[in-house]
Amino acid sequence: MKIRRILATAVAAAVTTPVVFLSAAPAFADAEPSPASTQKPAQGEDDKPPTRDELKAAVALAQKEYDDAVVALAGAKETLKGFDEADHPLKKAIADAEKAAAEAATAREAADKALLKAQDEEKALPGDATPEQKQAAADAVTAAKTTADGAAADKAAADAKVTEAGTAFSDARVAASLAVTLAREAKETASRKLDEAKEELASYEDMEGVCEPDEAVKIALSGPEKITAGQPAVFSMRVTNTSDRALDLVDVYANALREPGPGEVVDEDTDFEKWMIPVEWSSADVLEWTPVSEEFESIEIGRLAKGAHYDVKLRLTVDADAPAGGGSVFGFGQYENNDGTCGISLDDGYADFRVLAAKGDKPTPTPSPSTSTPAPVTTTGTTHTTQQGGSSTTPVTTGGTLAATGANDVLPQLGLAAAGAVALGAGAVFAARRRKAGTEA
Repeated sequence: MKIRRILATAVAAAVTTPVVFLSAAPAFADAEPSPASTQKPAQGEDDKPPTRDELKAAVALAQKEYDDAVVALAGAKETLKGFDEADHPLKKAIADAEKAAAEAATAREAADKALLKAQDEEKALPGDATPEQKQAAADAVTAAKTTADGAAADKAAADAKVTEAGTAFSDARVAASLAVTLAREAKETASRKLDEAKEELASYEDMEGVCEPDEAVKIALSGPEKITAGQPAVFSMRVTNTSDRALDLVDVYANALREPGPGEVVDEDTDFEKWMIPVEWSSADVLEWTPVSEEFESIEIGRLAKGAHYDVKLRLTVDADAPAGGGSVFGFGQYENNDGTCGISLDDGYADFRVLAAKGDKPTPTPSPSTSTPAPVTTTGTTHTTQQGGSSTTPVTTGGTLAATGANDVLPQLGLAAAGAVALGAGAVFAARRRKAGTEA
């Protein structure tokens, strides 16, 4: 059904708060419940999902970043390719340095030969050489040596320039290669962001205008304040049509969640299913206990007349090894009419309870299915009945829970997110986390 798509958005809204809450779960476990008047904090701007215009702007920004990354990668590749060209400036600098070094080597070789010649001529002077001849020969050696030393210094400097030019070329080429790698990674990142932004927009447009959250279906839950691990406990859920018309097809989703215990790590990648509490349901029309599961994910109520309500029993069984702590059972409803209208109730009904360890505190007696149906709400109006024989025919226009057992608003929100995981599959939760990340960006 098309309403299934809007449920993904419901999970997205529910996931925005739980991780922050759960980081302080041990402290909450020992705290007193908040007063009912403080359980519903106002929704902040940061908690609202992005609008269509915001998603389109995100796509445009991601597209620009991708286009810039493509240009940057092309430029980096062109720069790297230039190092293979013969006329590259750094290659030319190497060639010039090598030419200068060769000339310096030739000059040094000539200076060294001139020095040797001057030294040989000095040694070859005859024994009867005049002082003037000896002085001239010595001066020639000194001059030749000075020239040779200068040529050697010039050769060393030229060789150093060759090395320097080669190092500059090598370093620049490595840097250009690294720039290509980084530019390629930047392009891949930009491409992923663009794909995600486009997917977000497509998902929004797919759901846009299909269904809207409304108050047509109200959920009320009541039950024991304490349940013992390993022992079943029964809660009562009343589903009420508060709209001004009959609803042709009503489905309800119900799940339960225990609070994480001390030392249990919680983050955005946490699999909430490990804290799920198995839930079974029954009603006047379905007498056998039916598990809430991926196979039977919703409680099908069917047609619900204007102002009528339908009663369901929920049986919870906390794992026998579960530690003492808090927990919550919660439900939300959806409807779809034959004329194509539809809606969904979000974070509507829940009841908190304390989980007692299997060995330890004395458990509170668990009500039996025969005594757990909530008392009818007294109002005025015309009598109506449900299509499937709900247990009450009294029109109800009031909302809220039948009994709040010290509810903390954040745990039901986390529960709703986990319920969404069961009802919609892991893909919905993944989409919800992405929606959350986009909202916080």
